[in-house]
Parts: sequence; structure tokens; C-alpha cells
Amino acid sequence: MRAKMPGLALGGVQRWMQAVIVHPAKTQRALASSEAALLVPPERLGDVVLPSATLDPAERVGIYHDMYVLRMEEALESDYPGLSHFLGPKRWRKLVRGYVEAHPSRSYTLNVLGRELADYVFIAPRISHAGFCRDLAQLEWAITEAFDARETPILTGADLTAVPPEAWEDARLVPTAAFRLLALDHNAGSYLDSLQDEEHDHPLPRRRPEWVAVCRRDYAVYRLPLTRPSYRLLSALAEGRPVGEAVEECVRRSRPRPSGDQVFAWFREWAQTGVFQSVET
Repeated sequence: MRAKMPGLALGGVQRWMQAVIVHPAKTQRALASSEAALLVPPERLGDVVLPSATLDPAERVGIYHDMYVLRMEEALESDYPGLSHFLGPKRWRKLVRGYVEAHPSRSYTLNVLGRELADYVFIAPRISHAGFCRDLAQLEWAITEAFDARETPILTGADLTAVPPEAWEDARLVPTAAFRLLALDHNAGSYLDSLQDEEHDHPLPRRRPEWVAVCRRDYAVYRLPLTRPSYRLLSALAEGRPVGEAVEECVRRSRPRPSGDQVFAWFREWAQTGVFQSVET
């Protein structure tokens, strides 16, 4: 490439290239689109892109333009393997094409590309079981966020024993940066579980509530199925409610009421898998 056009600095070339590459139409129409043509008129393309021995400037740009959606498919499939599996190659490709047209990549990193997919899949045309697909996408995006979240300390046994027994009533537990909590309307977690063994049948989409906590510890992401009472308690703790108040409300609102042993087992699992980073007293 070269930039000979007066006033078109590197930033302008980058904006022009972005406008052309993400445009959903064919290369020639992308080059002539209003956003691209404002920066580089199509008749001035040769001032920005050199021909090669076998390709003219438009054909060279077309290589990048045509590969864009394929690259987006690969990037999104790495974050949404369950959703792409459920939809199948043809429907997944159509979903990605519509999504990247509505939400083109605008960041230096592809880590945030799929941030809006859960909302988009619910309104995308010709998507069967849209509610299930949205829940599946929400769960997979929570896993992705947990994996990419910044590193924060993990609550240790020493941290727990350092808290005086009389202080636990008013203590507050602080979640790690990698913690996510979801209440789903469909069996998305069960579907993800089934993907671990391709020889087994995958469950059909069902409207069934599932509660899930996602966290990361030692570079491994954990997905913890919850019951309604344990979700209610963990949600209250994650909101910063005092431990005593959160436990009392959970026991009062749950039927059947969880026993003290059950509540203790929940706390032990959450601490061991890295849900919390500290205790504030």
C-alpha cells in the first residue's frame, strides 16, 4: 500500500480500509460506499493500493474483504462452540453474517466481538428456538468473560479462619473479577454438558429454569450448577449483602428450607472454586 493522496494520513487509510472490509456487499460496491468513497474515491484507489504482478488494486483489497466474514466466523465460533453446534454450519454462517453487519468489529481485539450476540440471536431472522439460543449464548459469553477477566486474588482458607466468628454476621464477601452469575430460562447448561461426549444424544431445547455460576481459578473456568435457593444466596452475597442477612433471607424464602449443612457445603464449594476474593468485616 501507499498513501499519495494529499491530506490522507495513516489514520485515514485505516478508516477507509475498515469501511471497505466490513461492508457486506461485493468489493466494488464496498469501495464505492459513501463512508469509503469519502476518504478514497474509487477512481483514486491506485493512489492508495499498488497492483501486484497478477492482481489490480481492487482485487488485492478484495482478498481482505472476502476473508473478513470467514475470520469473524472463526473468532465467534471459538467463543460460542455450543451455539454454532446447535445451529449447524449453514445457519451459523447466516447468523454470523447478519451479526457482523449489524455489529462490525470496531476494536483492536476480537475478544469483544461477540459481546452483543446473545441479544442479536433473539431477534435474528429465521432462528428457531430463539430463547434457548439466547440463553446458550449468554452462558457461553459468561464463560468467555470469565476466561478473559483480569486476575484477582482468591479467598484462601487462611483468609476465612482469620475472620472472628462473631464478625461473620455482618461480613461481606467480595466476588472475583472472573465471577459471573446467570439465571436462565432454558436447559442451556445441560446442552453444553452434552457436548463433552459427541456419542451421546444432545437434549432438545426445553423451557426449564437453570441457575449457573461461572468463575475462574488457576487458569481454569468452572461452571457451577445452582439450585434456586443457592442462586438466591449467592446473588445476595455478590450484591454485597451481609452474610447473616443473606443467609437468613435465603432460608426464609426457600421451600424446603436448606439446612445449615447445605449452606456450609455451598460456601465450601464457592470458596474452593474461586468465587470470592476477600472478606470485608
